Amino acid sequence: MIGDIRETKECQLKDPMDLFHSGQVVKICAPMVRYSKLAFRTLVRKYSCDLCYTPMIVAADFVRSAKARDSEFTTNKGDHPLIVQFAAKEAQVLCDAARIVCPFADGIDLNCGCPQRWAISEGYGACLINKPELVKDMVRHVRSQIDNPKFSVSIKIRIHEDLKRTVDLCQKAEAAGVSWITVHGRSIEERHQPVHYDAIKIIKQSMSIPIVANGDIKTLKDAENVHHLTEADGIMVARGLLANPAMFAGYEETPFECIQDWVDIALEHGTPFTCFHHHLMYMMERITSKQEKKVFNVLSSTSAVLDYLNDHYGV
Repeated sequence: MIGDIRETKECQLKDPMDLFHSGQVVKICAPMVRYSKLAFRTLVRKYSCDLCYTPMIVAADFVRSAKARDSEFTTNKGDHPLIVQFAAKEAQVLCDAARIVCPFADGIDLNCGCPQRWAISEGYGACLINKPELVKDMVRHVRSQIDNPKFSVSIKIRIHEDLKRTVDLCQKAEAAGVSWITVHGRSIEERHQPVHYDAIKIIKQSMSIPIVANGDIKTLKDAENVHHLTEADGIMVARGLLANPAMFAGYEETPFECIQDWVDIALEHGTPFTCFHHHLMYMMERITSKQEKKVFNVLSSTSAVLDYLNDHYGV
């Protein structure tokens, strides 16, 4: 990481808010555990993705351990604008983490939406939507301690059953200086239920800062529909981009040139085999037969994968 970071110091950091002021809907790659790392961010940026997030990083571990910093955060001079997402529950710890990444990233995001049991039991993620004063305090602390006025501070939330509570949380965060808010339109308990796009629209109408819509967006058409339904300023996509990293460029399914790009980028970055293979399994889900999947999904080495792609697809 250190070599990559030194290289980044020479690059021009960007103001993510410029994207929201461009008049265009901002196309965003979501924070995804294991998946939204540097190599994948490099790929989606080639295909019209405007803004990328890192996977969620536990701020306390990041601040305490150089080993955690080296394994969790890698970037380079082309990786911008970049938002580093943290799980945190103490204002000063979040500030310390923000200070470490500030020279190399364009903003941080506080995770207030992760519904996983481990996160909630540790006081992270979606349980923070029930602690609006704490969220407000964390945003205000980062705002006051980071000197760079272009460095963004955002939050990603889920919604309450009682939407008034969500609007109150968002207004408190706005008063503390939050740059924008990403709303996943489900409650903590909801997993595969339909997304409440109407709730995102109500939140958007209650705020004067940008709002990003998130949840079940799998195609560019979906993104356009959700923008129309919610009036959101940005659209954040997770699994839709895993299945088709070229989605924002208008491709209905992953084109072969994108698969070729992934192979080139992953090999260049030294991407571990499991990650390299899993991304290909997602990308090829819609374009391979059941029989092909049976063979491809059990390949166990980079060379076997490369031979398969070459033999079957000329990649």
